[in-house]
Amino acid sequence: MSIFGSMKTAVSGMNAQANRLSTVADNIANVNTTGYKTVSTSFSSLVLPSSGGNYNSGGVQTSVRQAVSDQGDISYTTSGTDLAISGDGFFIVQGADGTPVLTRAGDFTKDDEGNLVNAAGFQLMGYSYDSGSPAVVVNGFDGLVPVNVNQEGLTAVASTSGVFKGNLDSNANVVSVASTLPSANGTTTTADTKKFSMVAYDTLGNKVMYDFYFTKTSVTTPPPATGTASTWEVSIFRNADAATGGTTSFPYTTAGGDVGTTTLEFDSTGKITNSTGPVTITDPVTGLSIDMDLSGFTQLGADFAGTGTPNGQAASPVKDVTIDGDGIVYAKYEDGSTKPLYRIPLANVASPDKLTLMSGNVYSANGQSGVTVTGFPQTNGLGTIKSGALEGSNVDLAGELTEMIESQRSYTANSKVFQTGSDIMDVLVNLKR
Repeated sequence: MSIFGSMKTAVSGMNAQANRLSTVADNIANVNTTGYKTVSTSFSSLVLPSSGGNYNSGGVQTSVRQAVSDQGDISYTTSGTDLAISGDGFFIVQGADGTPVLTRAGDFTKDDEGNLVNAAGFQLMGYSYDSGSPAVVVNGFDGLVPVNVNQEGLTAVASTSGVFKGNLDSNANVVSVASTLPSANGTTTTADTKKFSMVAYDTLGNKVMYDFYFTKTSVTTPPPATGTASTWEVSIFRNADAATGGTTSFPYTTAGGDVGTTTLEFDSTGKITNSTGPVTITDPVTGLSIDMDLSGFTQLGADFAGTGTPNGQAASPVKDVTIDGDGIVYAKYEDGSTKPLYRIPLANVASPDKLTLMSGNVYSANGQSGVTVTGFPQTNGLGTIKSGALEGSNVDLAGELTEMIESQRSYTANSKVFQTGSDIMDVLVNLKR
């Protein structure tokens, strides 16, 4: 047996316990760090070859393990820009150098430019809706921009399309006199015509109201005689051009009369059968061209009913910014309408515990972790984003205190081995004297 060997083994033991104590210290220091993941020390023996009755003591090696894949507790806050991930995945953020990295720390707040930045100064990245609904780049970070929620001033969006659906009463009378149809824009119409109105928006965000008139124009009994099929005329006028001072809105003063017209045909079960496509509202005053989808109408033995949902937006200031579980960042306007601004993706790797830990509680991929795969929340196994919440560290404080005591005792025991070896060396040196 080598006395020097036993002393070297004791030194390796002290170094190993010092590494273990370092990870414990890091964990305890970051027990309240948002999204922090526990690190621990693993030990493996180092064996030196021995021969005969002589034994050569080896030592111990350490390696650091990360519990990145372990979920931390989620706590709710009062800030809508605080984000937590429930499940797998990481936020994509970038530092001052512009390099994208991964993190679970979602304590984002607005900086002086309106960008969402976490406590370590990393900017949250997302896809913009400026060019329409974004598509994810699954194998890279191309197309990502800093998420900026500094939406100031008024915003207006002109209406270009809409959906109008409801029910037309199958018991309504047929109007066969052409001069009394709304499309004739005469002085009178019959009580059998049903009127609905809908609000749209021009390019300046002004409200533009349109009047929709539905009139049954014919009824047929197809063979076999199991019911009747009907045809309805739909005429659309500008409400602002309606007549005033009379008993009806007719005649409208719009040049050319109606701004849109079509027919709806229903079968004997009340389902629409013709597929002429949406009716286009062509407004000569505002210049709007709005495609209205009427395919959701039915003709059943019930009261008239209708509801419309045109797109567009009135001139309204931004009141708040909200983020949903799919990662879509919405601007919420004072009039109650919303508009998508960004969509926040998540990224993941095959082995999260092998990621390279960097300062600021961020990670980068390497050869052991696998390549980074990007996707939207709740797709391809990725988790859900929770707004107004934060993921805490997954440190078990009681366990760390136990580890600290064990490390202290092991370090002391190894130092005793070293001290004993040193005492034996003194005996050997004194044999010469």
